[in-house]
Amino acid sequence: MNILQILPELNVGGVETGTLDLARQLVKRGHKAVVVSAGGELVKELESCGAIHYQLPVHKKSLFVMFRMVSSLVEIIRKEKIDIVHARSRIPAWPAYWAARRTRTAFITTCHGYYKKHPFSYVMGWGKRVIVLSNAIARHMIDDFGVAHERIRLIPRSVDLEKFKFISPDEKRKEEFNVGIIGRITPIKGHLVFIKAMAKLARVAPRLKIWIIGDAPSSKEAYKEQIHVLVRRLGLWSFTQFLGTQRDIPGILGHLDLLVMATTTQEAFGRVIIEAQAAGVPVVATRVGGVVDIIDDEKNGLLVPASDPQSMADAAIRIFKDAQLARRLAENAYSKVKERYNIGLMVDNTLAVYRDALDSFSILIIKLSSLGDVILSTAAIKAIKQKFGANYRLSVLVGEGAKDVLLRCPYIDELLVCDLENKDKGLSGLWKLGAILRKKNFDLVVDLQNSRKSHTLSFLSFSSDRYGYDNGKLGLLLNHRVKNDMPLLDPLRHQFRILEMLGIDSVNARLELWPSEQDRLFIEDLLSGEWLSSNQKIVGINLSASSKWATKNWPLPQMTKFCEGLLKRDLRIVLTGTDADLAAAAQLMEKIKDLKPINACGKTSINQLASLIKRCSVYVSADSAPLHIAASTQTPFVALFGPTDPRRHLPLAKKFALIRKDLDCTPCYKPQCKKNDCMQSITAEEVLAAVDKLLET
Repeated sequence: MNILQILPELNVGGVETGTLDLARQLVKRGHKAVVVSAGGELVKELESCGAIHYQLPVHKKSLFVMFRMVSSLVEIIRKEKIDIVHARSRIPAWPAYWAARRTRTAFITTCHGYYKKHPFSYVMGWGKRVIVLSNAIARHMIDDFGVAHERIRLIPRSVDLEKFKFISPDEKRKEEFNVGIIGRITPIKGHLVFIKAMAKLARVAPRLKIWIIGDAPSSKEAYKEQIHVLVRRLGLWSFTQFLGTQRDIPGILGHLDLLVMATTTQEAFGRVIIEAQAAGVPVVATRVGGVVDIIDDEKNGLLVPASDPQSMADAAIRIFKDAQLARRLAENAYSKVKERYNIGLMVDNTLAVYRDALDSFSILIIKLSSLGDVILSTAAIKAIKQKFGANYRLSVLVGEGAKDVLLRCPYIDELLVCDLENKDKGLSGLWKLGAILRKKNFDLVVDLQNSRKSHTLSFLSFSSDRYGYDNGKLGLLLNHRVKNDMPLLDPLRHQFRILEMLGIDSVNARLELWPSEQDRLFIEDLLSGEWLSSNQKIVGINLSASSKWATKNWPLPQMTKFCEGLLKRDLRIVLTGTDADLAAAAQLMEKIKDLKPINACGKTSINQLASLIKRCSVYVSADSAPLHIAASTQTPFVALFGPTDPRRHLPLAKKFALIRKDLDCTPCYKPQCKKNDCMQSITAEEVLAAVDKLLET
């Protein structure tokens, strides 16, 4: 693999050391390691191990510079044929993210800090995989930055055990007792607390030596002076050494009897702790952030409350007085470091994350509309799953009213449900949905809905590739579009034009539904309760299309004549519909009560209705969802079309009859009509003849 790591600078520090260690190990294992930074002391060491370094001003917070860096990084990614872009800090992560998007390169982040909820920090949660150093940082990224837990990978920092020699505290203990604190001199590192604790330790350890390793950035010089003043005021100046920035940390640790980490705020991990433990140095640390992942209190170190100099001093005094305790803590700590924090394990886990990011992809299919349209999408869903295979995680976003259709769909890995009429209504609802989709980090979006809302959600997902129709409804928000210049295609072929852009040339047009055994048994109980024998044929009639589409409905008088005609054929009638159809069902039941019809209106779920329609010998319906259910269950059906065009809406099936009157006004797509001639003109005799023909075949 070709890996690009990007960070602000390559000077001494935990992030820089981790970058260098990983690059060195990548080269040893035959991978290409490329690092982009603003330069620093470690560049020569990086290049000497065989890694490639590019010096760019990626440490600058200027938006202009960040924008300019995107093109430079794109050039590097293409030149070095990079597979993974791995960002290790917030500022350079921004141009790295956009360069990765432009080049379709996997983007990985490592969260080295407990970031504030600042706009600049959010990019660290945008990685396809987000590496965290501790459980505390994992929870922080999930809770405060909305990173989906499935994208989080825990990989602690590591230590190169070849650089650190374990020396037992017994071997190092001399007359002097050397205590060190290692880290940048900033308020969050707790130097003032440390000095106050050392003043208490000094009363017990007369030959105490205090080592302060690290320096203050230019912006913290005043804080450094505060430390100097406190050291003098507490009478510690004569045995306190300010050693500044040191490269030879193993050498420093070889002379320490105790390391104290006094951090006062949440710590991402604490690399210096495992380095000290690798060298046999007992550790006292504050109970913050990821430190609790490393130190098991009283077993391999001592934990104390943050900003509590007395507790810190008491722990240090225990180690000074009790050589057996110091030895036990050091030996236990070294065993844990060898097992969990060795550099080989870190590299193995990091490479596993890289391979996972390259091998795993996620696809989102958007189909928000009606029940029937979602049923019509089942063939496309199956084709997409078959095309991309098991490595692709397939999610489908549907509306609340159609979720039951896909509950047991074997081709999808995740069903996302929205409610655009209520909780997800309006622009704010779309924005919140977009935030949910962004957390999923989809590689590809297939917009089968092709509406303004679906195009907006496709765009808000931040997916690099978004497929759908350019139909004048915000189609520009998609970057892979097909012209909607063939309006008279049937609904399946209309969808398949989008699939062609994905390289799917052949599609099985069969629709599917997945009712359960419980659904089938429910229908058996329903029918047996109506004294229907198992071999008796039934004809299903869907009472209405939709309350919003009165023009689609077949008039009740014709439906009554049709039912009377079925009596002569020894066929039982089952009426289907929703709760809204109960009044119409009661009227029809009164007119045909001698025929012993079975009224199932409002009694079935979607999947139960599918089981019922499958039991029918023939099913009759206007242009509505039950017609699509009949097609999915391979039940012969009679389709009654009026104001809508069957060329656009009739589901593909092997056994069906289409009845439609070719009037001057059809198709009109009007939900209301005073005459409704198109449906009034369909006679009971025509429908009976169609049923007879289907029964014969």
